[in-house]
Order: sequence, then structure tokens, then C-alpha cells
Amino acid sequence: MITMAKKANLLFFFVFLISISCFTQITYVPDDNFEQALIDLGYDTPPLNDLVPTANIANVVSLELSEKSIQDLTGIEDFKILTNLNCSKNQLDILDLSNNLNLVEVYCSGNNLTSLNVSRSTELQRLWCFGNNLSDLNVMNNTELISLRCENNNLNELDTSTLTNLNILSCENNQITDLDLSSSTSLARLLCGGNFISNLNISSNYMLTYLSCENNQIASLDVSNSKNIKAILCQNNLIDRLNLSKNSNLLNLNCSNNDLCKLDLRNGNNGNLSLINFSNNPSLTCVLIDNAIGNHSTWQPENYTNYVTSEKECGVTVPVDYLNNFIGSNYTLPYITYGNYFTASGGKGSLLYAGQNITTSQTIYIYNEINCFDNESRFNVIITDDDFIIPKFFTPNNDGTNDTWQVFDVNHTVKNILIFNRYGKLLKTIYLNSEGWDGTFNGYPQITDTYWYHITLNTGEVLKGPFTLKR
Repeated sequence: MITMAKKANLLFFFVFLISISCFTQITYVPDDNFEQALIDLGYDTPPLNDLVPTANIANVVSLELSEKSIQDLTGIEDFKILTNLNCSKNQLDILDLSNNLNLVEVYCSGNNLTSLNVSRSTELQRLWCFGNNLSDLNVMNNTELISLRCENNNLNELDTSTLTNLNILSCENNQITDLDLSSSTSLARLLCGGNFISNLNISSNYMLTYLSCENNQIASLDVSNSKNIKAILCQNNLIDRLNLSKNSNLLNLNCSNNDLCKLDLRNGNNGNLSLINFSNNPSLTCVLIDNAIGNHSTWQPENYTNYVTSEKECGVTVPVDYLNNFIGSNYTLPYITYGNYFTASGGKGSLLYAGQNITTSQTIYIYNEINCFDNESRFNVIITDDDFIIPKFFTPNNDGTNDTWQVFDVNHTVKNILIFNRYGKLLKTIYLNSEGWDGTFNGYPQITDTYWYHITLNTGEVLKGPFTLKR
């Protein structure tokens, strides 16, 4: 039974609380370790009562809370102008910073975080959240980020498409399958090892100096645009060829345990390669370097000796079939022994098959590859009802199309062809079964201009006319 005295005391207590709330705003801090940390920092006074005067924390810009055994950061939302927060190595499961709009640096590594909300912290430049249990991380609104460390989590994906200022990205040891870095053109350090990435495109990352992408499923790696790179760690992948000829600043390379069959180190600065490991690549026939007789004693494997300066020295001969040019109304691709038919050079374009009927004029390539070494031939197919064709132009730019000027003569009526420049100087004599004129004279490319042909037929008749060389 409540006595009148107790009623009076309760009434006094509630009136006291109401009077406090009228004059003093209170922040609710239910975690005792969090409140104790605030007491230690001078923002609260004993005893622990889950309440902190909001005025005491309203102007705090930096908060050091690491290793305090904190489980709940409720109350952090009232640190309105907070710019730096370190709550690393606690026991946090959830970290909601959606009301902390001025944050510049957040360090929350080594917790048990499954949820992290920094979506409204648009000024954030440094976010270190590694060593948690995050399966999702949204940094789309954090466009000012310079450094992002989210390694050792459970991330399946990471969207960095808006992070144009990113300089350091570490997302190692997650479950990421794809990483789009095309917008992060300022990226200098990339650590993405220990994921499930099969395709890593760094063609836009011109400023890259350090790349660690080991323990993935990468089959192809092009670092030709990253000319400032000093270290490449790409071991334990599926890479079959690695061309480092553009990377003259390279100091450290580990490409061991891949499927390499070609490694090109001819960057003009092999003497600076102090640490290099290409061991456990059983298909690697030879290694291309600047100087085959240099000192490679620090390179691994130590007993490797097949260093060469050119592909020819590797001793790999790739056979390929050759076919004559064709002109006529219908053409069927014949069966070949060495190589496959393609519509573009280098085994690119569409794959064509023996027995396939060719209905349009085109250049067809026969491409063959053995252990990263390749060989190629090509021939022209002209589909026409005419028996004799004189091209009006050609473009000798080594793109595989119209690279030579050649008369197509089905019935072999041509005896020879003379080619003159506009001043009457003889530049080339072409005979039957010749590959035509490649646009050079004594090894020097001729300029874009009009040239003249004199075609002598077997009958003695001479055909004359102009054609154009275009570059």
C-alpha cells in the first residue's frame, strides 16, 4: 500500500525529471561501457545511469572509443558535428551513423558488425571497416572516399562506381566475384586478393603503383596502362600470359602458381627487378627479358635457365596452313590441318568452319596457337561474277584489311604489273602469284597519293590506270 509520503516522493521525482527535461537535453546511452568511456573523456559524470547531457557532446569533433568492450553505440546520433570516430576492436553488431553527417574518418574494424550505415556521411574520406561480418556495404553516397578498407568480411559485391577520388582500396578475403574500378582513376593501391574474381579490368587505373590480386580465379591480366606500378602480386590464379613490357618501374613480381605459358619482362629496366617469383608454371617455355646473360640469382625458381630476348629464341614453331586468294561467284572453306578460320586477326572475330559457304567478299584469317605462341596466315575471298578485278584503292595500315594492292585474276591472264608514282618513277614490279604491293619502296612507306599501274597481259595488251594509296 502506497502511503501519502511515498506518493509525495514519487510526485517530486517526476516533477524533478520534467524540470530537468525542460532545461537540459539528455542523450540516452544504454551501454555502460560506452557511458564509462564518455565519463573517462570528461563528457559525463558518475554514476552510470544511461544518461549523458547532450550539451556535453554536442561540440565533440573527435571520439576515441577503441578497445572499450562496447556492444551498443546508441547515443552516437547526438554527436552532431563529429568528424572522426574510432570504435575499433569492440563488440558492436550494428553501427548506424546515419545522423552523423559531418564524418570524415570512421574506424570500426575488429567488431562483429553485420550492419553499417554511412549512407548520409557524404563528407567521409576514410572508412576502415575490416575484420567484421558485413555481407553488404553501401558506399554509393560516399563520393569523397579516399581510403576504403573492408577486407576480411563476407561481402559478395562491392560497388565503387561513384568513388572517383578513391586512392586506396583493400577488399581482400571476401566473396567478391566482380569489381568495377573504371571510375576510380586515382587509385594507387589495390588489394583484392582472396576473392572469386575471374575478370579484373584495371585499364582505367593509370596511377596504380601496387596491385595485390592473388588467390582469385583471374584468367587474364592486362597492366599495360599502369605504367607507374612497382609491385604486382598475382600468384595462385589462372593467368596464361603476362606482358610487363610497359611497366619499367616494376620492382616486385609474384606470378607463381598460375597457368603461364608466356612471360614478357622486356621493360628496359630488368635490373630493378629485385624480387620476382614465377615458379610452378609448368607450361612456361621461356621467359622474355632484356638481357639473357644478366644476373638473375635472386629470381625464383633459382634453377631456371631459359631466359631469352626474343620469341624466336624460345624455339617454338607454330605451324599454320596457307591458302591462295580466291575470286569467283562461290567459295567453300576447305578442310585445313593447322589452325582455325576467323574473320579477324589474332583469333578474334567470328569463328568459321570448314565446309562453310562464303557469300560475301572478305579477308579470312587462319590462326593457330600452341602454348601462348601463335602463327597466322590470311587470304582474300572476292565474291563476284567478274573474272578480273583491279582495286581502286588500298590502305596499308596493317589492320589486315586491304593492306596490299593486288589484281585478282581468275584466268591467269596477267603477265606482270608495273607500279609508278605520279612522277613516273617505277616503284614495284608484280608477277603472277605475288602478294601484291604493300605501299613501300626500298622499305620506306609511300605517302597517301595517286599511283599508276601498267598491266601487261599474256596477249601483249597493256592496261593503264590510277589507284589510290590511303593511310
